[in-house]
Amino acid sequence: MNNTLTYILTFLLFLLLPISLISQKTSSDNGDGSYTNPLIPADFPDPDVIFVDGTYYMVSTTMFVFPGVTILQSKDLVNWEYCSNAVPRFDFSPCYDLDDCHRYSHGQWATSMRYHNGKFLLLFITLDEGGFLCTAEKAEGPWKIKKLSKGFYDAGMFFDDDGRNYVVHGYSDILITEVDENFEAVSKDSLVFRGDIRKGLEGAHVYKINGYYYLYCTYGGLDGIQVALRSRNIYGPYEQKIVISDSTAGINFGIHQGALIQTQTGEWWTVLFVDSGPFGRFPSLQPVTWVDDWPMVGVDGKGVITHKKPDVGEIHDIKTLPTSDEFDVSTLGKQWGWNHNPDSLHWSLTENPGHLRIKTNTIVSNLREARNMLTQRLFTNYNPSIPTIVTTKLDVSHIKEGDVTGLAIFQDPYAYISVTKRDGLNYIEMNHNGIVIASEKLSADQIYLRATASNQSALASFSYSLDNQHFQILGNDLEMKFNLKVFTGNKIGLFNYATNESGGYVDFDWCRME
Repeated sequence: MNNTLTYILTFLLFLLLPISLISQKTSSDNGDGSYTNPLIPADFPDPDVIFVDGTYYMVSTTMFVFPGVTILQSKDLVNWEYCSNAVPRFDFSPCYDLDDCHRYSHGQWATSMRYHNGKFLLLFITLDEGGFLCTAEKAEGPWKIKKLSKGFYDAGMFFDDDGRNYVVHGYSDILITEVDENFEAVSKDSLVFRGDIRKGLEGAHVYKINGYYYLYCTYGGLDGIQVALRSRNIYGPYEQKIVISDSTAGINFGIHQGALIQTQTGEWWTVLFVDSGPFGRFPSLQPVTWVDDWPMVGVDGKGVITHKKPDVGEIHDIKTLPTSDEFDVSTLGKQWGWNHNPDSLHWSLTENPGHLRIKTNTIVSNLREARNMLTQRLFTNYNPSIPTIVTTKLDVSHIKEGDVTGLAIFQDPYAYISVTKRDGLNYIEMNHNGIVIASEKLSADQIYLRATASNQSALASFSYSLDNQHFQILGNDLEMKFNLKVFTGNKIGLFNYATNESGGYVDFDWCRME
């Protein structure tokens, strides 16, 4: 009887094992020759992808976060690693230093990436400062950046085979401008197509395939529509075709804006993105089939969820982008970015080795104004019912009167759990958009703070512990939003700011995302 019961229990465990593995899945690669969208379950919007010497490179929008202009690399279009952050800091306006102004919802976006004459090039615009060109001999950097005399909205670089160079750009009206090797305009802007499905045709990427010029564009928005424009002449006239308009509820709803890619075996694919909730805009990998010289996306007009991986001629290892950090080395992991430019004199990984030290600097009134908040994208699980849990350990023994330090979920609205010194005493508090929701006295110098967030429910809660075993929820839930006033997905933030006097500091021992 005991042997029979053991056999039954073992068999049931075997049956449940695939379900368990799926529930814990954190990579797009399924390990069986297939992949599942999203390609990366985190905020990597406006992708452009190129293939250079056996490696695929993808750039995405990071807006006001620096180091920024993140570049990923992959050998198979499915498994991605961090390659570089092309722009370590952006010193073209004091607003990027949070100096009495900010660049929330502004900054870098919709970068065009190309490889030409032995160099990698990135072309992007900011709403306030104009156009910029970054160049490097290797995608890993170092990158050089220069400001251009002309900015191009949602730019698409194109190097024609006759030696002439162009930028395709615009919103609703798609324009082409010929440029020289320094990306200075040598022609007027020429209107080549006016969007006629609805307002907002943008995000042009340019290709020349089988004698056609293709402008691969989107009518943006939550219900995005991806189209291709084609012509035998770079200046048109162009004809238009919808290549995918998927209104199916779920992870492919409104899939749009991205790049066409041909693999080394001749297959065609596209990387687009989907507005995926408060965690941001997630990239999606979709097959492309050419029908009458049109690049049709997905299968039977719908985006795929699980599909056979691209054929790149060989099998590559499964990769997962890092999210946790023990702060044991003297450099930050590439997954981290500061909210606006950091103040390098007020943070350190070496003053207390094995810890991230953040010192207070200028006096501010709230988190949105605080320098040196270290941020990271929130990743979701492929089982959406599983929340994302972020925990950090910190030592608050050196904070000063009025200091506020802790762990945030940052967008608009934002919320955080913090330790605050007030009237000589430390308090553990939960704060929502600058308003204290709950407060308790704290006697310990070391504390564990936790945020638990769900992209599915759009709710985040906060808790604390003195032993990393028993966590006490504090305050209420944050109802997360993807607000265009910020224009990036909700991020976690490690912070320490002063409201009364500068000079205090806090040591973060580690930060772990589960």
